[in-house]
Amino acid sequence: MSAVTEPSTTGGTTQSTGGGRRRGIRGTSLAYWLFVGPFLVGLLVFGYVPIVWSLFLSFFDARNTVTPTNFVGLRNYVDMLTDPNFLSSLLTFTVFAVFIVPLTFALSLGMALLVNGVRVARAFFRSVFFLPTACSYVVASLIWKLSIFNGVRFGLANTVLSWFGIENIAWLSTVDPPWYWLPLVTVRLWLQLGFYMILFIAGLQRIPTDLYEAAYVDGAKPGWQVFRFITFPQLRATSIAVLLLNLIAAYQAFDEFYNLVGNVNYARPPLVYLYGVSLSSIQDLGRGSAGALILAAIIMVLTLVQSRIFGFGKAD
Repeated sequence: MSAVTEPSTTGGTTQSTGGGRRRGIRGTSLAYWLFVGPFLVGLLVFGYVPIVWSLFLSFFDARNTVTPTNFVGLRNYVDMLTDPNFLSSLLTFTVFAVFIVPLTFALSLGMALLVNGVRVARAFFRSVFFLPTACSYVVASLIWKLSIFNGVRFGLANTVLSWFGIENIAWLSTVDPPWYWLPLVTVRLWLQLGFYMILFIAGLQRIPTDLYEAAYVDGAKPGWQVFRFITFPQLRATSIAVLLLNLIAAYQAFDEFYNLVGNVNYARPPLVYLYGVSLSSIQDLGRGSAGALILAAIIMVLTLVQSRIFGFGKAD
């Protein structure tokens, strides 16, 4: 295609605008890479390169070194899959997920319904409930450990129990009954409920008001009937996304477990165990890398299965 020319006020024609348009495109591309380039480099250096190197290490006897030479094939994978401590850590995750996933889903949905129904100061309540997500997991865990569930009579939890004549409970060291689950679950709920509440609020605001008006005309009663037949079905995509994100986050639990109870056998999720294998005095990076890739594969398979079951990504 020929370059575009424009009439000149002196009777001739102006310079072709094709070159200016090409310079504009080059300038836009340069600005794009200036903004995206640093993040892309960071993703490659701190994301994909470690993953590839971890895959490499998983096939070698890599103890106290990141440049191993002794190739062992799949031995590290077999060792991890037959390691009772690693299998026990997966069981710990399962118990944690049984608590945290349904509770997070139900409570965040309930909070979203309440906040979305508020007529006055809605933005204020939304901000208040979302604010804990900005807190560090480490800081929140230390607050739970040192101030709320510290196991002495001056802790907040034991102080409240003393009002009812109940003796002090060593929350984080009592295995029978397993009271340590209460601080572990509550700190995660406090930290993440606001995030999932915002997701549900976004889903609620996408529901057309015409559906509610039609339901009221047909005789639907406000409350449970409207929620069951209108609101909840319209939140299908958001609900599946919340379940998937919550399940993946539960598999990646580390900070609250490590800072609340430490590397103990009775409450040790996979990442805490892999941290001990790879970065303790043993520093078995080969077995640690194999365990990390096994965990990643489990997360991927469960995510795909759950997406398949609920039809995530399909049109409603």
